Amino acid sequence: MALLTWSERLSIGVKAMDAQHILLIGMLNDLHTAMMAGEAKSITGPLLVKLVDYTRTHFATEEELLEQAGYPELTQHHKLHVDLTKQVEVFVARYQRGEEMINLHLMNFLSNWLSDHILEEDLEYGKWLNQHGIQ
Repeated sequence: MALLTWSERLSIGVKAMDAQHILLIGMLNDLHTAMMAGEAKSITGPLLVKLVDYTRTHFATEEELLEQAGYPELTQHHKLHVDLTKQVEVFVARYQRGEEMINLHLMNFLSNWLSDHILEEDLEYGKWLNQHGIQ
């Protein structure tokens, strides 16, 4: 069963960002499936790293669009990205050192953060981008 399912309620109205959000959700679900199946660290570790790496790419793309459109809340949005990235990087480092396991707590954190961030923060910039001709 998927941890997080894409639906139109998560759409921010910007095709490129929606496509990236769909990919992020898919990666999160792949990691969740591997964790639930008890897959070895050799499987879950690379999936976690892939998710984190793609998240960085997504944040950079998102911030580039926001900068191009003159989004007035870009600084605050960037700070949210930095804070999340730091939180996840700490977990990944602890996981890679063998101090942590991928568990439901982390999966729920990532799922809640992704859905909350999309529904609260990204919907706001989606409206701004749409108003400035970016669909």
